[in-house]
Amino acid sequence: MVKAKYILISVCGPTAAGKTTLAIELAKYFQTEIISADSRQFYRETEIGTAKPSTEELAAVPHHFINSHSITENFSVADFEKAALTKLEELFQQHKIVLMVGGSGLYLQAIYQGFDDLPNAEPQEREHWNQAYQEFGLEYLQNQLKILDPEYYEQVDLQNPQRIIRALEISASTGKPFSSFLTKTKKERDFKIIKIGINPERAILYERINNRVDEMVKNGLVKEASDLLPQQHLNALNTVGYKEIFDAFNKKTPVKEALTLIKQNTRHFAKRQITWFKKDQEILWFDSPDLQAVLSVLLPLIG
Repeated sequence: MVKAKYILISVCGPTAAGKTTLAIELAKYFQTEIISADSRQFYRETEIGTAKPSTEELAAVPHHFINSHSITENFSVADFEKAALTKLEELFQQHKIVLMVGGSGLYLQAIYQGFDDLPNAEPQEREHWNQAYQEFGLEYLQNQLKILDPEYYEQVDLQNPQRIIRALEISASTGKPFSSFLTKTKKERDFKIIKIGINPERAILYERINNRVDEMVKNGLVKEASDLLPQQHLNALNTVGYKEIFDAFNKKTPVKEALTLIKQNTRHFAKRQITWFKKDQEILWFDSPDLQAVLSVLLPLIG
């Protein structure tokens, strides 16, 4: 086996699978650092609702792209690709192996094989879909996306209208699915990529999701969402965990119902994440974040 000069170990899988735990253990083992590819954890203001690593976990291993941006900043997939590759180049000067962890499929894919420049949408299409959202609601947009781009439907946060509208306006403007522009030309990387996937048994995963939401509530999720309410229009906040509470505040419905919806929507999101990741034949799957089990497979690949 020819040894690769640099290796990126990517830990992926659905939300609440245990990716952070495994990535930190691996980073300690290889004495290296972690690139976060979780699009929800970039933002400083969303501390509780995005399940960021704890203060102790962040102190145990250097992390990059956690709390790196404000919710008022636009940080796209293409922006992440550029910034993360620059950071990787820097880290590979100090470490042969670097870890990447996340459940945001598009952001991981941007590092695996690049992100093509997206075409501009026709202005009338953007206006059309924004109007459709106002008139018919989010479910209508979700159904239209499922028709126009079923592949992207499986991965996108379906509670985020801005991301759905972005996909719809490009799909409608070009006559091609939005997802077809994401992987058109695979870019060569000068490092080897090994993909590790964590996918617990469904009942265990759903229990972990429910427990995580309960823990968020205990840690002050509702207060955090209340403080962010004046900025609810921002794209970074149109996501599971915040949108449901904002809706409860705006419609004056019980927050308890919103918390039940958060669990339900997170479970649905996890299911779509699994569907997305399962299409990648390069991922080596494990049913738990067990360090020794992963190392037994990983070390022979590293050489």
